[in-house]
Amino acid sequence: MMKHPYSPLRRLLCLFGAACLAAPALPALAAGDYPAQPVRLVVPFPPAGGTDVMARLVFNKIGTDAHWNVVVENRAGAGGNIGLDAVAKAKPDGYTLGMGQTANLAINPSLYPRMPYDVLKDFAPVALVSAQPVVLVVRADAPFKTVADLVGAAKGRTLSMASAGTGTVGHLTGEMFARRAGIRVLHVPYKGASPALTDLLGGQTDFYFATPPIALPMIKAGKLRALAVTSAKRSALLPAVPTVIESGYAGFQAEDWKAVVAPAGTPAEVIRRVNEQTNKALASPDTISKMRAEGSEPRGGTPAELAAFIKAEHARWGAIVRESGAHVE
Repeated sequence: MMKHPYSPLRRLLCLFGAACLAAPALPALAAGDYPAQPVRLVVPFPPAGGTDVMARLVFNKIGTDAHWNVVVENRAGAGGNIGLDAVAKAKPDGYTLGMGQTANLAINPSLYPRMPYDVLKDFAPVALVSAQPVVLVVRADAPFKTVADLVGAAKGRTLSMASAGTGTVGHLTGEMFARRAGIRVLHVPYKGASPALTDLLGGQTDFYFATPPIALPMIKAGKLRALAVTSAKRSALLPAVPTVIESGYAGFQAEDWKAVVAPAGTPAEVIRRVNEQTNKALASPDTISKMRAEGSEPRGGTPAELAAFIKAEHARWGAIVRESGAHVE
């Protein structure tokens, strides 16, 4: 009797080889059914903060329109590093996403002596969500009516600048402005925006680069005066307030932005689907209205555009951090 040309071992190896050849097709098949289970969205800041509000606004819209089950998980700490590190180390299957922003994707890599993740290698960019300027404010009874008034006063003495903390967008925007204006300022960091605002109103500090949600109520109440906004164009909420560029500082721009990222290695089809739904949510009139009400502008765009944007912002803010000498132990 003729023996079968394949031994049991050889048949097993052939079956294993066939399985390996088929394996690359599995992620694409899974992506076609995405999401087949709840998606975890890690927000690396506390509930009710600016990043959390923006994340819930966009992904609640996605949940309603696309019928996705998105569960927000707040993991705060270390300027957003703890939450984003959890995203970087998650399984890259599309079921963990993160809401990054200016601090943890652009500022922190130069601010902290050690980072738990590599911004440019450990994440797959998905979509730019929003951006908002910061507003240069002083007390309503301060002698400064314009940016020129503030700079002129600072030429004769050192003015004090409040911030919500070392390394925040407001702090580094102020440092960047001081260098452009050729003035010296005394940085007074606080543990959050509220105490910084309280001391500015109380006269303990001279000025503050504040985010719109913090500044707008006090401006409308007549307790703060806005001297300039740091966006390229004037804010629709403060149409009478000039930009820093209009105030004589060409090219000056600083924004606090938010972006969706995934772990590096997440299937391209999953990235495409999340990007598509994010852009749809950002194009909704309801989303646009709610964003603009708190001083933000919807952004959107492709993953490739976000990758280029993060790379540019990483380099730009890194240079600002190094020039300012700011650091966090």
